[in-house]
Amino acid sequence: MDHGKSFFLVGIGGSGMLPLATILARRGATVAGSDRALDNPALGPKFAALRRQGIALFPQDGSGIVSAEQTVVASAAVEATVADMVAADRVGAPRMTRPQLLAELFNASPLGIGIAGTSGKSTVTGMIAWILHATGRDPTVMNGAVMKNFVRPDAPFASALVGAGEAFVSEVDESDGSIAFYRPRVAVLNNVSLDHKTLEELRTLFGGFADRAQTAVVNVGDAESAALAAAIPRAKLLTLAVEAAADLSAEALAPEPFGIAFDLVSGGERRRVRLAVPGRHNVANALAAIGAAVAAGIDRDEAAQAIEGFAGLKRRFELVGEANGVAVLDDFGHNPDKIGATLDTLHDFPGRLLLLFQPHGYGPLKVMRRELVAMFLAKLAPGDRLVLPDPVYQGGTVAREVTSADIIADLSVAGVDARHIPDRAAAAAHLVAEAKPGDRIVIMGARDDTLSLLAADMVAWLG
Repeated sequence: MDHGKSFFLVGIGGSGMLPLATILARRGATVAGSDRALDNPALGPKFAALRRQGIALFPQDGSGIVSAEQTVVASAAVEATVADMVAADRVGAPRMTRPQLLAELFNASPLGIGIAGTSGKSTVTGMIAWILHATGRDPTVMNGAVMKNFVRPDAPFASALVGAGEAFVSEVDESDGSIAFYRPRVAVLNNVSLDHKTLEELRTLFGGFADRAQTAVVNVGDAESAALAAAIPRAKLLTLAVEAAADLSAEALAPEPFGIAFDLVSGGERRRVRLAVPGRHNVANALAAIGAAVAAGIDRDEAAQAIEGFAGLKRRFELVGEANGVAVLDDFGHNPDKIGATLDTLHDFPGRLLLLFQPHGYGPLKVMRRELVAMFLAKLAPGDRLVLPDPVYQGGTVAREVTSADIIADLSVAGVDARHIPDRAAAAAHLVAEAKPGDRIVIMGARDDTLSLLAADMVAWLG
């Protein structure tokens, strides 16, 4: 990467753009960007953190794009009629998508470690980042979530690291097909399930990703991933599974409210590991991270010891606060597997669940409708309450073929206590009014930074 380049990132405050901006700026590029939420006071701290890195910010009105020397970077969802795209065409500025630029940085690194899968990508990325950092490898890391281990007063939104070591660790996205751009030395495949694409499309994308790697670290405890692993030459495959046979396996799980312990079993040896994050799904995430570290040349026991210091991610089963005997948790769960794993973890311990799930778009809701309804039917316990506001909407044209009301109608027919309350604030107020001591309120959803602010507000309302 030419450190003297100039980049303009459209939607720079997004979870995928913000860490990319940080990596570019700290590698010496000139970085500027725009965001529709720039004047939202609630998101002011995020934009202040970008400005402290020397990044110039503009409204999304085309005013920041003034030269053909700027490379304009946007997600595929940004339409050609957006003012910044019009300005880029007017001045002749070259354009790239966010994944194209990220893949260029990733593929240029000597040790690219890519993390794929429908669920757990950000957590596994954070775990690998911490293992490499704790063992002195000084990695560069691109994550879609804030890694608590690296948060400091001067880095409150630590979703990226920029190190001098060989490793470039990044979660890779299948939702837009851009996973095909990456050439990993180590490919991690955690699981395969419905989210944005059909299973047939996902099998092709994930299978190709694993095939391009020198070493593929695959969770064979997941049926779809195991089927893909069967086509990978054994010499380049490292398998993992929870309570099943694999190169790295976990046994004797001991859940805690905000942690879990297990036996790491490998090569006939057994070692007790305790994680500071809860749930069986995080045991699988930990095995994937340890496997990736081993594939990158780190001693297995050294990796296992390091992962015990992983503090977790923001918005992943995060306890926001407690008031009048009611706990409020903020969680990124947005597809059937993620939400189901969180509900399983919560149901290991007593207390009614009051859930607010904001779908992350009308398109994903259409794809996931059947599986989402089936998951709620299987995972909600008697007495639990579920409220769905309307899906997050961030502008542009979108087909609203399946709505939150449709999901609630499907659940109500089956007798589930679920409501569609279109306005999110009203949905939150409804749950606060319903809450009793011992209950746990859980806010779930993706692609909307203000969900965390809502969770904090609900703690205040409870008090």
